[in-house]
Amino acid sequence: MKKLSCSGRVHPFFLIIIIVLVAIPMGFYGMYLYIAPSLPEMSILKKAPLLKPLQVYSADQQLIAEYGGKLSVPVEYDQIPTTFIHAFLAAEDSAFFEHSGISFKGLGRAVSESITGSNVQTGGSTITMQVAKNYYLSPERTLKRKLTEVFLARKIEQNLSKEEILTLYVNKIFLGKNAYGIAAAAKIYYNKNLEDLSIAQMAMIAGLPKAPSKYNPVANPERALERRNWILGRMLQLGYINQEQYQNAIAEPINLDMPERGISNQFPYVGEMVRAELVSKFGEQAIDSGYKVYTTINSQRQLFAEQSVQDGLEAYDRRHGWRGAEAHDKDLKQFTAYANTYPAKVSKVNDNSFKAFMQDGSTVTVPWSGMSWARPYRNANSVGPAPSRASQIVKVKDIVRLRPNADKTSWSLVQIPKVQGQLIALNPNNGAIEAVVGGYNFYQSKFNRALQGWRQPGSTIKPFVYALALERGMTPFTMVNDSPITIGKWSPRNSDGRYLGMIPLRRALYLSRNTVSVRLLQAVGIERTRQLFMDFGLQEDQIPNNYTIALGTPQVLPIQMATGYATFANGGYRIQPHFIDRIEDAYGKVIYQANPEYACIECINAKDDVSDSADPVTPDDEVIEVTNQAAEAKISEPSATNPEYRQAQRILKSSSAFDMANILKDVIQHGTGRAALKIGRDDLGGKTGTTNDAKDAWFAGFNGKLVTVAWVGFDQPATLGRREYGGVAALPIWTSFMDNALKGTPSAWVHFDKDAKAPTLHNETQFIEGETKKDYRSSPPLAQPLYRPKPAAPARAPERDFDDLPDDEALVPSNQTPPTMQPNAPSKKSDAIEHLIDQFQ
Repeated sequence: MKKLSCSGRVHPFFLIIIIVLVAIPMGFYGMYLYIAPSLPEMSILKKAPLLKPLQVYSADQQLIAEYGGKLSVPVEYDQIPTTFIHAFLAAEDSAFFEHSGISFKGLGRAVSESITGSNVQTGGSTITMQVAKNYYLSPERTLKRKLTEVFLARKIEQNLSKEEILTLYVNKIFLGKNAYGIAAAAKIYYNKNLEDLSIAQMAMIAGLPKAPSKYNPVANPERALERRNWILGRMLQLGYINQEQYQNAIAEPINLDMPERGISNQFPYVGEMVRAELVSKFGEQAIDSGYKVYTTINSQRQLFAEQSVQDGLEAYDRRHGWRGAEAHDKDLKQFTAYANTYPAKVSKVNDNSFKAFMQDGSTVTVPWSGMSWARPYRNANSVGPAPSRASQIVKVKDIVRLRPNADKTSWSLVQIPKVQGQLIALNPNNGAIEAVVGGYNFYQSKFNRALQGWRQPGSTIKPFVYALALERGMTPFTMVNDSPITIGKWSPRNSDGRYLGMIPLRRALYLSRNTVSVRLLQAVGIERTRQLFMDFGLQEDQIPNNYTIALGTPQVLPIQMATGYATFANGGYRIQPHFIDRIEDAYGKVIYQANPEYACIECINAKDDVSDSADPVTPDDEVIEVTNQAAEAKISEPSATNPEYRQAQRILKSSSAFDMANILKDVIQHGTGRAALKIGRDDLGGKTGTTNDAKDAWFAGFNGKLVTVAWVGFDQPATLGRREYGGVAALPIWTSFMDNALKGTPSAWVHFDKDAKAPTLHNETQFIEGETKKDYRSSPPLAQPLYRPKPAAPARAPERDFDDLPDDEALVPSNQTPPTMQPNAPSKKSDAIEHLIDQFQ
């Protein structure tokens, strides 16, 4: 018998071996004790989220936007063809059903690479280890990560059957082209269901997990074919297929059938509103959680809105002349086509035409009729002489924009407007937003001016002042004084410089007499007027505490103006704007259903079974934290099960709303909105608005079923130019939209309800000294808007349109700077998800 040493002591070499043999399992066990507490529960693994795009639908069920290109279509084990299982076993883990989840050979390689610092990336993980890695672990190749993968793989093997593990694997594995799982890959690469795939196609997909880019049949067809054939050989070797099947599969070419799956976004301003809202509430995972969001948007009206804004802004831009080429001698690839305009480089200039080549290499000719409009821009108030030849407009190597004419056979020179605009249209009965356009084009500017653009409203705010005068006893025929007025050092003037003396109140409004508005404000009081402005939807800290508010100095959002004008259209109620009707999870379960407040007199007023207050008939909605595990998403849904209407709060008497609506009809019949008469309807009312120096042009109008607000201006406030009033710059946009949106619909006007109750009063403790209860109304409860826009607001320079106001007047601002063009969070909190815009107040 051989001794360990001649002296009877253990030889150092064998001692080292013993120590190593003891240390390795002890170290392994120590690592397990360290890592084990952080391993996830198996219940979470079974419910791990699958990936599916966020889809946005219009109210008429049209898919209008899709976000998140990842696709995952879950399948059950019994839905997986046996041959497909064999293909994966041959490619990844032929001993899957025999081993306990760990490949010690692969682990040994990982340990060696970690110790030596090798950058070589090798495989060797079992399917179980890949499940652990794909569901939970980060992609770095470290010893700790590999050991965690091992421990988790063992836990998976101990708690799940082989069939469950394999199902998780084929549903989650990334297979290139945004396909997660075999069912998604079958759809993306072959446009087939699993059972319809050939053996060769199954082998092709099974070869992708090892390196989805390297072996992708689209990007690398030769490598993909080599990988596929190797897997087919393995399947033959393992007895999964016979020789004939092998030969037929080897001979099959790569026949891909990939349907177009580009991310669609037909209405990007709407899509971004929804995307931002869901990310705000559910986190970034909402994009790939398979939610279906059904909006209140009418797809046809949205199309009309976008075209109306584009046409209106381009019409303004053409009136002010050609600003010159977009660039000179630049690479066309730097420029993007949008708004049906295409970048082109001028290659030849003739007397009455020019040639240009497009991004696709084609050459087009622009005739004189397509460029004769291009008088040179001088400033906001003037343009140069009409051009007489093409060389006065463009030169060789200029980068310009072209648009195909309606006949599709010729092209016209166009330019992208610098001016911006917006349009928002909503249902005055329940606040459902039916169309919203935040600018000329989303791909030019993602800033949504309808929801984010703080501006002064000019004369569009006057109806709010007049409404309070009606509330306090005046009538449309009350005689009011249109004559010069001075308050301290401030002497407001009428825009035409004329004064009409004593005239009826209704005429004063439809002729937009500034001095009358100021006198009415003096009569009804600033504090009461500011309170009513808030009732209409304006934000308190954006309303100056002085007489200039009668002429439109508060800062407002277009959506606030639409909310306010809805009160005239619906008979005196304050509605809450919203744009999401319901949300379904990936399994079709409704997790949110809107329950708006209605100003529906036919539905509510005739019966006394619904409260006349603003308090909901159901408990406040609650928002419960949800993840993208759609099967477990929970949101309290009192609104989804309650069939009763919730009545909006009345803020004006029915008579006041009716009278104001009819006065605003006179604006179109006899006043500054006469251009809208061409629509040929008898149910339209509205008001123009223009701020000092024509920096903002507005038109806000309605019929009994639709309220629409249009605005035109520059993001950095600047004059629109001489005579660019609201009736010139904004009204054409409004008219174009309303003409198309209301075409074929019956006349609908405001209802007068003689039995309507008066507006709810404020608590007496809120009154200021010397006032009585009748002087105040209660505002609808403030609610925190859930839409938090992402795009940065354009910088805005302070502007002072009323610097001549007396400094010693208590009701005159001393140093007020307009807010940035972003909505501020309201000062009071509400956890209601009910109205996803709620009040911008």
